[in-house]
Amino acid sequence: MTFPSPVLTLVVPTFNEKLNLDELVRRVAAALEGIAWEMVIVDDNSPDGTAEFAKEISRTDPRVRCIRRVNRRGLAGACIDGMLSSAAPFVGVMDADMQHDESILPQMLAQLRDHEADLVVGSRHQDGGSNGEGFSAKREALSLLAIRMARWALQTDVSDITSGFFMLRREIVDEVAPELLPSGFKILADIIGSSQRTLRVVEIGYVFRGRVAGESKLDVKVALDFIGLIANKVTRGVVPVRFILFGLVGAVGVVVHLAVLRAALGVPGVGFATAQSIATIVAMTSNFFINNAFTYRDAQLHGWAAVKGLLLFFAVCGLGALANIGVASWIFDFSRRWWLAGLAGVVMGSVWNYALSSLFVWRRQD
Repeated sequence: MTFPSPVLTLVVPTFNEKLNLDELVRRVAAALEGIAWEMVIVDDNSPDGTAEFAKEISRTDPRVRCIRRVNRRGLAGACIDGMLSSAAPFVGVMDADMQHDESILPQMLAQLRDHEADLVVGSRHQDGGSNGEGFSAKREALSLLAIRMARWALQTDVSDITSGFFMLRREIVDEVAPELLPSGFKILADIIGSSQRTLRVVEIGYVFRGRVAGESKLDVKVALDFIGLIANKVTRGVVPVRFILFGLVGAVGVVVHLAVLRAALGVPGVGFATAQSIATIVAMTSNFFINNAFTYRDAQLHGWAAVKGLLLFFAVCGLGALANIGVASWIFDFSRRWWLAGLAGVVMGSVWNYALSSLFVWRRQD
């Protein structure tokens, strides 16, 4: 069986979605009957065999192809790789879990082909749209908060800027690709925030359905990545997302340090110097493991590598403390403003710790 060159490339990022692929392809094929399309399944080396199964499907349906990514994780990066692999004039992104309504795909494509829009968003917040069974009350509240944050930060009127269901002209992808962040979860917000042109956006309402199979990928890392993305776009890319996450973990470390210090001082016979030393070690250890799990999840250390990484992290933070004290002392001698000196020392220590941690502790990902 032969098919014409595709007009539309649908990019489907996956991780452990094997059980959904057959039904997804069947539904998309039915929805796009009469339209030349292809589906690019971009799989982050799923342990359930998603990539292998996608390739089995492609043997009988050449409209389906698979990109298997190894030693890389992240929805945004998967979407970017898939979109850049397309030669079609239009590209779309949708999830593999059937929560996105494939029946509106022809309507979305028509808006682009008729030159009515540059970007079409499947929206839960337009007429005919809702979160349906796909969202719990808690998740819906968090989603609305994220949307408000993103709309404020990016100065956009798009009502569902965190949507993972959208379609756009491929030429726009080519333009913004160098500015997109491969880490993160909300690729649509990144595209809108990175575009140098004013995009004509049309939103089409749909009902967000309950997941058919598999598990949701939403977790704390997704929330942190989103905060990092917004901060990165507000600062026009000056502050890297990973540095923002590193700083957030550092703030948690301060809380841990103070809590342990207070607890240690309550132990009879423990002096301040001993309590401070204990608190410092506990806080640095806490920071290492949180960073390892979230900030540097794509280069996560395990086993003996984690032990070596922890010792290196101690060394880096020790040098960072010296840099902090040195800069703060110099600023104070020069300006006599304690708050300015303290702030400068914290910034210097943070930048030092981040740079050396990325270079020596989690060096595989940079």
